[in-house]
Amino acid sequence: MAELTKELSQMAHPNEQASQADVAATPPVDAPEPEPGTPTVIVDDLHIVYRVYGAASAAEKGNAANALMRIVRRQGRPQMKEVHAVKGVTFVARHGDAVGIIGRNGSGKSTLLRAIAGLLPPHKGSVYTDGQPSLLGVNAALMKELTGERNVVLGCYAMGMTPAQVRERYDEIVEFSGIGEFVQFPMSTYSSGMGARLRFAIASAKAHNVLLIDEALATGDRDFKRKSQERIQQMRDEAGTVFLVAHNLDVIEETCNRVIWLHKGQIKMDGDPATVLAAYNS
Repeated sequence: MAELTKELSQMAHPNEQASQADVAATPPVDAPEPEPGTPTVIVDDLHIVYRVYGAASAAEKGNAANALMRIVRRQGRPQMKEVHAVKGVTFVARHGDAVGIIGRNGSGKSTLLRAIAGLLPPHKGSVYTDGQPSLLGVNAALMKELTGERNVVLGCYAMGMTPAQVRERYDEIVEFSGIGEFVQFPMSTYSSGMGARLRFAIASAKAHNVLLIDEALATGDRDFKRKSQERIQQMRDEAGTVFLVAHNLDVIEETCNRVIWLHKGQIKMDGDPATVLAAYNS
C-alpha cells in the first residue's frame, strides 16, 4: 500500500519537485511521451456492487394491492439482492504494459474493464488513469442502419480525429478489418465477426493512453488474429497500456507481458503470463 500511495502521489503531482523558478522559466511545450514504466492506471481497493432484482414470489406476482402498499410505504421491489462483482482489487499498470485479464465467467473481468473506463462508479475505492481510457466498442460505436464506410468516418470522429486524419487512415482501416466490398453495405448485413473486426480496426486506428479490449479478438481467422496481435504490440510501443480480456489463453500468452487472474471478484494471481497461465490451467 505504501508503494501504491507513492505512485499515486507521483501521478497526481508530476511537477512537485520542480522549483517555482524552474516552472516560470520553462516555456510551454507539448506533453512528452510517457517513459516506459510510468504508471498509467492505478486501481486502489476497488469494489463494484450491482443491485439485482430477482423474481417475485407467487403472492406478490401480479398483485396490484401489494404493489400499491410498497409505493405507499416507500419500499423497494421485492427480492432485491446485491452482487459484489469486484472485491478490493488493487494493482498498478504502467506505460508499455499489455495486461491480460483471465478468469471464469462471472469472475468480474468485464466489470473491471468498465470500471477502469469510467462506465461504472466504484462502490468503494478508486481508479486513477493517465488520460481517457478507451473501451473497444464504446468510442467506436457502430450503427447498424449505416454503411461500414459511414461507421468508419463517424467512429473516427468520435475518437477526436480530424477529417484529414480520417481520409489518411480510411483505406488502412478498411483493409485491416478485412470486410472488403461489404464496407458499402449497411452494418445490419454484417456477421458478428465482421462487426467485431471493424470495431477493432476503427478503435486501433488512433493511439490511446489506455485501450481496453473485451473479447474483441475472439472472432476472425488466423490472419486477422496475427494482425491484431501486431497492432496491439504497436499500440503498446506508441501509446500506453492495453488491457485484454479473452477466453482464448493462446491470445493472452502471445500478446501480453502480464496476466491478472480474477476469481470471484478478487485477484488470485498477478504476474508473468507463463507462471499465471500454468497455475490457471493446473
